[in-house]
Amino acid sequence: MERSFVLCAKNFRYSTYRMRLTGTDLQDMNLLKYYRLIRRWACKTYDLKDADLELLIYLDCKMLFTRNDFINGVYTYSWDKNRWERLRRNGWIDVFKERNRTTSKYAVYKTSNKCKLLIKRIYRIMLAEEDLPTSERSTFYKNKTYTDKVYNKAIDDMINDKER
Repeated sequence: MERSFVLCAKNFRYSTYRMRLTGTDLQDMNLLKYYRLIRRWACKTYDLKDADLELLIYLDCKMLFTRNDFINGVYTYSWDKNRWERLRRNGWIDVFKERNRTTSKYAVYKTSNKCKLLIKRIYRIMLAEEDLPTSERSTFYKNKTYTDKVYNKAIDDMINDKER
């Protein structure tokens, strides 16, 4: 299997080289096998909507963004007029550089550390470096409804999966 190396744009300052992954590499890793379950866990635990979580992942990849970048990213998601203010109010988006009317025509934003930690945790769970929490304190692992029981069974199957 031939692999090529590319310079990662995020770590350009540090001259870090990373391997370029192909589609088959990702398929062999079973990376998306439990994506739906992990996404549902993250949304319920952190009180987010599915579209909000996926938008935060998109914005985190952009590193720094403006309100127009946010608007362009929202086009493919369901309409939610209050999404921007809700994400800012709940601490998912922080201001990187304020608008000052003389040198900056617009404010620049970034995803907060809270958001970055959540996304890193999702990646660790997808790569099986960490398991979904199954303690009684977990809001996702409470057996109140039938749906909760179905998800708990799916979590148990995911944890016991040897090919993960």
